[in-house]
Amino acid sequence: PGTCEAVTLRVNPIRKVVNLLQQMQKKVTEEGEAEAELYAKFECYCKHGAKNLTDSIAAAEEKIEALGAETKASVERKAKLEEELKQHKADREAATKA
Repeated sequence: PGTCEAVTLRVNPIRKVVNLLQQMQKKVTEEGEAEAELYAKFECYCKHGAKNLTDSIAAAEEKIEALGAETKASVERKAKLEEELKQHKADREAATKA
């Protein structure tokens, strides 16, 4: 039991603590690097995402105005065509009676 061989077979408690601390340090460093990468991506999104959203909103507002004008023109054209249709039906009926 007091031999050198018995001592080397047992794990040194200080070595265990040192190994544990080294593993923890490695894990914390890896997590820090991953978090830094995510933060960089988020920062990039914040810088460029806001501009993209602003541009998209402006384009959509322009499109809304254009579609509103197009809808108004279509409604007016429909009313005109309905009026012409009534006139043509009246002309056809008058022609069939004559």
